[in-house]
Amino acid sequence: MSAGRRAATALTVALLTLGTPLAGSAPAWADAPGTARAVAADETPALSALAAEAARNEVLRIAKSGLPAELRTSAWNALRSTLGDAAIEAWLAPGGGYDLAKQRLRDTRTRSRLFCERVAATHTPEFSPQVNAAARTALKGTDPDRAAFVSTGYERAQQRDREVRAADTEHQQEVAARERDFVAALAATDPGGEVRTAAQWALRPGATDADVAEFFGYGWATGATLDLEGHRLRIADGETRRHHALTLLLRKALAAEEALKGAADAAKARAEAEAAWRSVADQAGAAYRTWADEQTAAAAQAEHWAAVAAAAAEGADGIWKNIAGPAGANQQSWTQEGASAAGSAAYWQDMLKRAEESEERVRETV
Repeated sequence: MSAGRRAATALTVALLTLGTPLAGSAPAWADAPGTARAVAADETPALSALAAEAARNEVLRIAKSGLPAELRTSAWNALRSTLGDAAIEAWLAPGGGYDLAKQRLRDTRTRSRLFCERVAATHTPEFSPQVNAAARTALKGTDPDRAAFVSTGYERAQQRDREVRAADTEHQQEVAARERDFVAALAATDPGGEVRTAAQWALRPGATDADVAEFFGYGWATGATLDLEGHRLRIADGETRRHHALTLLLRKALAAEEALKGAADAAKARAEAEAAWRSVADQAGAAYRTWADEQTAAAAQAEHWAAVAAAAAEGADGIWKNIAGPAGANQQSWTQEGASAAGSAAYWQDMLKRAEESEERVRETV
């Protein structure tokens, strides 16, 4: 095997083993202290219940997601706990169940399994029959079997597939200038960083038509899979932290508002309660903006993959046929990610509105 081919295989192994409106004027009951406090007593527990439900829904989303099994299983365990909301809060907390499950992703045995799963999903039997079969055999085997596939089995199976493709002159897929230009455009502008890296590697100095063909055969799909996995893990990381922080901030705001009742220094207590609700609003506002950006990014990915699917349909008889299936699947996945982001953005926007209303209510309390 040439040094370039060995480098290409090493790069693939390395990549695959890594993965509102604001409150308006003062309410009509602002000059009636007893009424204002009664409304606060009704409103704030409901807000806590809403946040607790949203936190549980986030854990449920993770349990049903395409994230690794370690995270999904841990999420289901938290949801099934008899401790209820306390179990959810503990799971989301730093050092809790989510973080412990993430630590298991760094275990060598887990990384080997994830590598085999990615290879089986991105190296199709049509383009890479030897690699696909070897990956599936490793998945059915033991931890040492999977470790052996990562260390040597993948490279050997790749070489067997390359030899078969090189010998099959009748069915060799021609790489035209159009394909090279398209890969060059992906290398510069694709919305996914891993796809850009894979495209750049396919066009590296000294690369041949076989390298471009392999990009269409599995490199593109591999990069897309890593981009989607990275996106899902990143938003799960962020949202678990946001929900945990919201729980603590709400608890502080509720306590500060309760302390306002009968406080010796009403002005100081009111200022502390206002500040506590402002912290809740700031947290919700930042989360809303984050999710609005995620919604935009997911829409761009879905639109991009729709264009790729259309291009693949036009070139279904040539090299493009290898990306047709992954393109449709990625378009669907990113569309779903966009819908999920829209739902999360709506929740945080509503929480922002409620927190600002609570801040205004405290300000108007006499």
